[in-house]
Amino acid sequence: MYVQARGWAVDAQPLQVQSYNLKQMKSEGGKAAVWRATFVSASLHQARTYTWSAVEDSDNDLHRGVSAAPAESWSGPGAQRPFLLAALRSDTDKALEAALARKETQEYVKKNPGQPVMYLLEATDRFPDPAWRVVWGDSIATSGYSVFVDASTGQFLKRTF
Repeated sequence: MYVQARGWAVDAQPLQVQSYNLKQMKSEGGKAAVWRATFVSASLHQARTYTWSAVEDSDNDLHRGVSAAPAESWSGPGAQRPFLLAALRSDTDKALEAALARKETQEYVKKNPGQPVMYLLEATDRFPDPAWRVVWGDSIATSGYSVFVDASTGQFLKRTF
Protein backbone atom coordinates (compact mmCIF):
# COMPACT_ATOMS: atom_id res chain seq x y z
CA MET A 1 0.00 0.00 0.00
CA TYR A 2 2.89 2.35 0.80
CA VAL A 3 4.32 2.00 -2.71
CA GLN A 4 0.98 2.92 -4.27
CA ALA A 5 0.52 5.78 -1.82
CA ARG A 6 3.93 7.18 -2.75
CA GLY A 7 2.92 6.93 -6.41
CA TRP A 8 -0.09 9.09 -5.58
CA ALA A 9 1.89 11.65 -3.51
CA VAL A 10 5.65 11.68 -2.96
CA ASP A 11 5.16 13.07 0.56
CA ALA A 12 2.53 10.47 1.55
CA GLN A 13 2.72 9.41 5.19
CA PRO A 14 0.59 6.85 7.03
CA LEU A 15 -2.10 8.25 9.31
CA GLN A 16 -3.84 5.03 10.34
CA VAL A 17 -3.58 1.32 9.58
CA GLN A 18 -6.26 -1.17 10.63
CA SER A 19 -6.84 -4.87 10.17
CA TYR A 20 -10.23 -6.40 9.41
CA ASN A 21 -11.45 -9.88 10.14
CA LEU A 22 -13.39 -11.94 7.63
CA LYS A 23 -15.66 -14.83 8.55
CA GLN A 24 -14.03 -17.10 5.97
CA MET A 25 -10.45 -16.22 6.94
CA LYS A 26 -9.67 -15.79 10.64
CA SER A 27 -6.79 -13.57 11.73
CA GLU A 28 -4.05 -15.49 13.54
CA GLY A 29 -0.64 -14.71 14.96
CA GLY A 30 -0.72 -11.02 14.08
CA LYS A 31 -1.76 -11.68 10.47
CA ALA A 32 -5.05 -10.57 8.90
CA ALA A 33 -6.81 -11.14 5.59
CA VAL A 34 -7.63 -7.46 5.07
CA TRP A 35 -5.79 -4.24 5.91
CA ARG A 36 -6.84 -0.64 5.35
CA ALA A 37 -4.38 2.21 5.53
CA THR A 38 -5.04 5.92 5.26
CA PHE A 39 -2.18 8.00 3.94
CA VAL A 40 -2.06 11.78 3.92
CA SER A 41 -0.23 14.32 1.81
CA ALA A 42 0.54 17.69 3.35
CA SER A 43 1.43 19.17 -0.06
CA LEU A 44 -1.86 18.08 -1.65
CA HIS A 45 -3.96 18.62 1.51
CA GLN A 46 -5.51 15.23 0.79
CA ALA A 47 -5.98 11.81 2.36
CA ARG A 48 -6.37 8.53 0.52
CA THR A 49 -7.35 5.11 1.84
CA TYR A 50 -5.85 1.93 0.42
CA THR A 51 -7.07 -1.59 1.03
CA TRP A 52 -5.06 -4.79 0.76
CA SER A 53 -7.00 -8.04 0.68
CA ALA A 54 -5.75 -11.60 0.54
CA VAL A 55 -9.04 -12.73 -1.00
CA GLU A 56 -11.81 -11.77 -3.40
CA ASP A 57 -14.99 -11.11 -1.43
CA SER A 58 -17.88 -9.58 -3.35
CA ASP A 59 -20.04 -9.42 -0.20
CA ASN A 60 -17.57 -6.93 1.31
CA ASP A 61 -16.53 -5.34 -2.02
CA LEU A 62 -12.97 -6.63 -1.63
CA HIS A 63 -10.62 -7.42 -4.47
CA ARG A 64 -7.43 -9.42 -4.08
CA GLY A 65 -4.39 -7.16 -3.86
CA VAL A 66 -4.25 -3.41 -3.31
CA SER A 67 -7.03 -1.02 -4.27
CA ALA A 68 -7.38 2.70 -3.65
CA ALA A 69 -10.36 4.85 -2.75
CA PRO A 70 -10.66 8.34 -4.22
CA ALA A 71 -8.65 11.06 -2.50
CA GLU A 72 -10.43 13.27 0.02
CA SER A 73 -9.54 16.66 1.43
CA TRP A 74 -7.36 16.71 4.54
CA SER A 75 -6.80 19.80 6.66
CA GLY A 76 -3.83 18.59 8.65
CA PRO A 77 -3.17 16.70 11.87
CA GLY A 78 -5.84 16.54 14.53
CA ALA A 79 -6.28 13.85 17.17
CA GLN A 80 -4.24 11.58 14.90
CA ARG A 81 -1.01 12.70 13.32
CA PRO A 82 0.85 11.21 10.37
CA PHE A 83 4.07 9.40 11.13
CA LEU A 84 7.18 8.35 9.28
CA LEU A 85 7.13 4.77 8.08
CA ALA A 86 10.62 4.44 9.57
CA ALA A 87 9.00 4.73 13.04
CA LEU A 88 7.29 1.38 12.43
CA ARG A 89 9.92 -1.11 13.56
CA SER A 90 7.65 -3.58 15.35
CA ASP A 91 4.90 -5.33 13.42
CA THR A 92 1.63 -6.90 14.58
CA ASP A 93 3.14 -10.30 15.33
CA LYS A 94 5.47 -8.64 17.84
CA ALA A 95 2.62 -6.47 19.19
CA LEU A 96 0.54 -9.60 19.80
CA GLU A 97 3.52 -11.30 21.43
CA ALA A 98 4.05 -8.32 23.77
CA ALA A 99 0.35 -8.28 24.64
CA LEU A 100 0.20 -12.01 25.32
CA ALA A 101 3.28 -11.80 27.55
CA ARG A 102 1.16 -9.90 30.10
CA LYS A 103 -0.55 -11.96 32.79
CA GLU A 104 -3.77 -9.92 32.61
CA THR A 105 -3.94 -10.52 28.84
CA GLN A 106 -3.44 -14.25 29.30
CA GLU A 107 -6.25 -14.28 31.89
CA TYR A 108 -8.59 -12.35 29.59
CA VAL A 109 -7.91 -14.67 26.64
CA LYS A 110 -8.43 -17.73 28.83
CA LYS A 111 -11.80 -16.38 30.06
CA ASN A 112 -12.84 -15.30 26.54
CA PRO A 113 -11.63 -17.99 24.12
CA GLY A 114 -12.14 -17.55 20.41
CA GLN A 115 -12.36 -13.75 20.45
CA PRO A 116 -11.32 -12.24 17.12
CA VAL A 117 -8.27 -9.99 17.30
CA MET A 118 -7.87 -6.78 15.31
CA TYR A 119 -5.06 -4.25 15.09
CA LEU A 120 -5.05 -0.47 14.82
CA LEU A 121 -1.89 1.57 14.25
CA GLU A 122 -1.86 5.31 14.74
CA ALA A 123 0.10 8.16 16.28
CA THR A 124 -1.77 10.23 18.86
CA ASP A 125 -0.89 12.54 21.73
CA ARG A 126 -1.39 9.59 24.08
CA PHE A 127 2.11 8.21 23.33
CA PRO A 128 5.27 9.75 21.82
CA ASP A 129 5.61 7.07 19.10
CA PRO A 130 3.01 5.40 16.90
CA ALA A 131 1.33 2.56 18.77
CA TRP A 132 -0.40 -0.66 17.84
CA ARG A 133 -3.70 -1.20 19.59
CA VAL A 134 -4.35 -4.93 19.86
CA VAL A 135 -8.10 -5.37 20.30
CA TRP A 136 -9.96 -8.51 21.37
CA GLY A 137 -13.45 -8.36 19.86
CA ASP A 138 -15.17 -7.28 16.67
CA SER A 139 -14.49 -3.57 17.15
CA ILE A 140 -12.96 -1.11 19.59
CA ALA A 141 -16.45 -0.01 20.66
CA THR A 142 -17.53 -3.55 21.56
CA SER A 143 -14.19 -4.82 22.83
CA GLY A 144 -13.85 -5.88 26.43
CA TYR A 145 -10.07 -5.65 26.37
CA SER A 146 -7.25 -4.09 24.37
CA VAL A 147 -3.63 -3.15 24.84
CA PHE A 148 -1.30 -0.58 23.34
CA VAL A 149 2.18 -1.58 22.18
CA ASP A 150 4.82 0.88 20.99
CA ALA A 151 5.26 0.35 17.23
CA SER A 152 8.87 1.55 17.38
CA THR A 153 10.15 -0.52 20.30
CA GLY A 154 7.62 -3.36 20.59
CA GLN A 155 7.21 -2.59 24.29
CA PHE A 156 3.89 -2.89 26.11
CA LEU A 157 2.45 0.56 26.92
CA LYS A 158 -1.00 0.28 28.47
CA ARG A 159 -4.12 -1.87 28.69
CA THR A 160 -7.72 -0.70 28.37
CA PHE A 161 -11.08 -2.23 29.15
